[in-house]
Amino acid sequence: MADYTRLKMCMYRAKKGEELTIGFFGGSITQGCSATVHERAYSYRIFEWWKKAFPKAEFHYVNGSIGGTSSHFGVSRVQEDLLMYQPDVVMIDFSVNDKAEDFFGETYEGLLRRILAWKSEPAVVLLNNVCYDTGENVQEYHNAVGDYYHVPHVSIKDTLYQKMMAGMYAREELTQDGLHPSDKGHELIAEEIVNLLEQVRVDMEEQEAIEEIQKAQLPMPVTANAYEHAKRLTIREISPTLLGFRADPEEKTGHLDTFRNGWIGKQAGEKIVFEVTASCIAVQYRKTIKKPALRAKLILDGNTEDIRVLDGNFEEDWGDCLYLEPVLHHGEKKEHRIEIEILDDKTKKATPFYLISLILA
Repeated sequence: MADYTRLKMCMYRAKKGEELTIGFFGGSITQGCSATVHERAYSYRIFEWWKKAFPKAEFHYVNGSIGGTSSHFGVSRVQEDLLMYQPDVVMIDFSVNDKAEDFFGETYEGLLRRILAWKSEPAVVLLNNVCYDTGENVQEYHNAVGDYYHVPHVSIKDTLYQKMMAGMYAREELTQDGLHPSDKGHELIAEEIVNLLEQVRVDMEEQEAIEEIQKAQLPMPVTANAYEHAKRLTIREISPTLLGFRADPEEKTGHLDTFRNGWIGKQAGEKIVFEVTASCIAVQYRKTIKKPALRAKLILDGNTEDIRVLDGNFEEDWGDCLYLEPVLHHGEKKEHRIEIEILDDKTKKATPFYLISLILA
């Protein structure tokens, strides 16, 4: 059963006229992609609901979402892109970016625990967006984690998508590409979330008093939970050995300026070497639509029998991708050597290989 105590407390504070920060964290839908202007995205519409519902309060809006990214990347960056703003309410959605695998159940739990345990003790609501052409998402994994922590969730698959399937809306009204909502789609997603918020507000108004939340320890995790304290290493956090690679000298301008703070390889044979201590390691690099692009090989701990090829060519056409590839999962926690070398593909004028970060846990 969902516990609405944190959400009611935020509403009670807002009713009294306090200052609150409403945060959003997810992929492209939560970022607002395909909305004609950001103010029509479901996230901003929910922010506007808070302002209208509690006119005495002062609200701030933070959206740390990045399109095409998963909860694996999310848990490694949530502190710098969301939590440092001390949010009071957080909505999370990675339901169409994560895969239906136990791995993402674990990274999602790590993300949820990290947010719930944050010092501002935010109220959390999980959102499950959906692929409108197939009805697919991974809500069974995400909601199982959410239910364990008694966190409320809103499923677009169980609500708006079912209305579309029943003929109430045409697919083209809701989305042009089968995934990203139109302005109308964003509006209807917001309505489903508002339905939950209004119910909680009514319950809050009917209560005689809202007791202060007592700081509670989180229960034991349901997964191995290796990723709760994942960290992301860029040129700001680590100085690897550069054997031809160069650190990107361009300054990062914000969390959506994604291809920054990394390392660039331009010629065959150029290398970069990391020595890190972890039991889980992933490399994040750019897959680009500007083909041909250079490829690289990755060797972990000198094991030439298991070489990973990191292909900078992106087969889709929607734009460059922040590709995240696990290379060690639940391995031995020790110092590991990661060597990445540009392959000689005999291509002329190829797009350079861009290594964005390492993610360790």
